Amino acid sequence: MKQTNNSTKLGNEPIGKLLRDLSVPAMIGMFVMAFYNVVDVLFISYGVGIEAVAGLTIAFPVMMIMMAVSAAVGIGGASVISRRLGENRHEDANRVFGTVLALIVVMSVAGLITALFFLEDLLVLFGATPDILPYSYDYMFPIMLGTVFFAFTFATNNIIRSEGNARFAMVTMVIPAILNIILDPIFIFALDMGVKGAGVATVVAQGAVSFFILRYYVKGESSLRLSWTSVSLRFSVVKEILSVGFPAFVQQASGSLMMIAINAMLIQHGSDMHVGVFGIIQRIMMFTVMPMIGVMQGMMPIVGYNYGAKQFARMRETIWLTLKVVVACSIGVVFIMMAFPALSMRIFTTDPLAIETGTTAMRIMFAGFFLAGVQVVAGGLYQALGKPIPALILSLSRQIIFLIPLVLLLPQYIGITGVFLAFPIADLLSFILATFLLYRDRDTILVKGKQEQQGV
Repeated sequence: MKQTNNSTKLGNEPIGKLLRDLSVPAMIGMFVMAFYNVVDVLFISYGVGIEAVAGLTIAFPVMMIMMAVSAAVGIGGASVISRRLGENRHEDANRVFGTVLALIVVMSVAGLITALFFLEDLLVLFGATPDILPYSYDYMFPIMLGTVFFAFTFATNNIIRSEGNARFAMVTMVIPAILNIILDPIFIFALDMGVKGAGVATVVAQGAVSFFILRYYVKGESSLRLSWTSVSLRFSVVKEILSVGFPAFVQQASGSLMMIAINAMLIQHGSDMHVGVFGIIQRIMMFTVMPMIGVMQGMMPIVGYNYGAKQFARMRETIWLTLKVVVACSIGVVFIMMAFPALSMRIFTTDPLAIETGTTAMRIMFAGFFLAGVQVVAGGLYQALGKPIPALILSLSRQIIFLIPLVLLLPQYIGITGVFLAFPIADLLSFILATFLLYRDRDTILVKGKQEQQGV
């Protein structure tokens, strides 16, 4: 199997250029995906109505679970593959890829069975009422039938990035987003399919990019070789993939639990307006955290490859540069949010009370955001090194270990402000935990260890 320049450059190119080349495409792809999510809701809101939007809101946790499983397989497989490539074990890397494809087949079958037999009950379990259940079902049924496309694109996106081809990974995110934006009004309005049209448009877009990715592997443009004979469930490899990818699954799945807890406290101690304000701030937070996640995703294949190649100096240079960049990004975000919170709210609403409430809430919630970058980098670092336990702890720390308990506890004493105050406190506690783990493992990861100094 050949090793293309995409993977060899991870061990050769200057770290600054390499990190930029891998991070910027990841950020662009995520920005486009985020923009699509906003536009998608706008089309359904204007084309069908607010009940349809509620139906999508109920259906979204089901979609999040599907995405979380795909991300776990993709990130876990990417971590294992990048280390195999760094160790010059190309055939082993190819076998890992075959195992990832086998897991995608399993997920696809599970999605098909869920769509045909369990989807309605699942949506009711997630809170669908008789009025909005038809909208939820119409949107999710075609998406669940198309699980194979979602699983393939989400998983391979991480693997493509793991071999250093961040530009193509970005393209695989941009193409379905643009197609979806184009197809939504056609299916929703022109073909009068309503919510079902939005679901069909999403599947068509993911199916199109799946064939684009398949062509990439078939034409030999990857460091990995697509061979159907290698598609099998090797349980030792499955265990390694899932153990590394499990933190990513937990991180995404915990987001739905966090939203449930926050919404419950906002309604109990505030009003529906507070829920709306929080929804706006969540969208703003989604955009502000993307630069840090993009840099972290750019860091992971460099760290994984050089760790496997025992090029520890390059690995440490990458980690320190990443930390500097994300800290600078987070400080810049805090400055903007503190200086212009009302302007940010006016992008989404003209309600004076919502703007006033959101301005106060935003300043509280972003107060500790300058600390968030260290936790983001530490979580990605341990995933890249194939250390699942600290990666799992860090992925759980902010939302599950700290934020949800604080959200449930603080409002009992200080009312609605407690919900917003939970965020900077959780940021501080997560920062302390990440710093502790990085300091504990500072030998090799951050500084030259004793064995390395002695030439062992």
